[in-house]
Amino acid sequence: MPRYLKTAAAQLGPIHLADSRASVVARLIDMLRDAHASGCRFVVFTELALTTFFPRYWMEDQAEVDRFFEASMPGPDTRPLFDEAKRLGVGFYLGYAELAEEDGGTHRYNTSILVDQDGGIVGKYRKVHLPGHVDHLPEAPFQHLEKRYFEVGNLGFPVWRTMGGVLGMCICNDRRWPETFRVMALQGAEMVVLGYNTPTTNIYHDEPLHLRMFHHRLSMQAAAYQNGMWVVGTAKAGKEDGHGLYGGSCIVAPTGEIVAQALTEDDEVIVFDCDLDLGDYIRRTVFNFDKHRRIEAYGLITERTGVIPPPTR
Repeated sequence: MPRYLKTAAAQLGPIHLADSRASVVARLIDMLRDAHASGCRFVVFTELALTTFFPRYWMEDQAEVDRFFEASMPGPDTRPLFDEAKRLGVGFYLGYAELAEEDGGTHRYNTSILVDQDGGIVGKYRKVHLPGHVDHLPEAPFQHLEKRYFEVGNLGFPVWRTMGGVLGMCICNDRRWPETFRVMALQGAEMVVLGYNTPTTNIYHDEPLHLRMFHHRLSMQAAAYQNGMWVVGTAKAGKEDGHGLYGGSCIVAPTGEIVAQALTEDDEVIVFDCDLDLGDYIRRTVFNFDKHRRIEAYGLITERTGVIPPPTR
């Protein structure tokens, strides 16, 4: 008998520097209610869903940076979201900047959590593939300082059995790396959910927006098909204080097909009733890992990071 998880991607329009946490949480609650009214049991919010995309700004005062971080989850500002989700019986994924006290020190991560239909946190993920740079680039139109403000995630790519399926999480740039999805697929993931804040401009290369959107979708569609899983990607979109982020939120089936997609760069909820068994035939045939994977040939994937070409003969 098919197992369905009706899922919403809750795209956020822009969040400006002047916007309060409380006002953003109110928007999230409105979308949660819209999703619930459509029969959804699970809502995927975006990366850094509580603030503007602050890594675009150069800041030298750590206190100034830390105002964008959450020291607890839920905290005073986010508690209403958890309470409403519990009342409605809707689970959710939420991305935020995490300030963690661990191992005798303070650590900062780009984090997401998985919350079940009872309002409890059942999983946490910390972004592994941090893009951008550390030093100030005054000639760039804006900065991309994730490598400066966050540490590399230290939790790996776990999955969780919740809401009737096996779910995994990643964040933004992680979606471009096939290893992200394969590690979770090897643990039985049936759906991987992610939020992203992707600038409309590539500060390193003159790249047209249509090509950026193509690569965004290509990454998720290929991952979905090659691992026989659902992939749900939710954007923060629009112009935040004049800085553009593209939308393109979508739900991708295990066949690689986009079954729902956002049409705007504003707050928008898209919905699909996801059959968690749909990927079974893919995992039994073309991508039957037990039958076809040859791990003895894949050593370089974990032995080497950069490219080393063969010697000239």
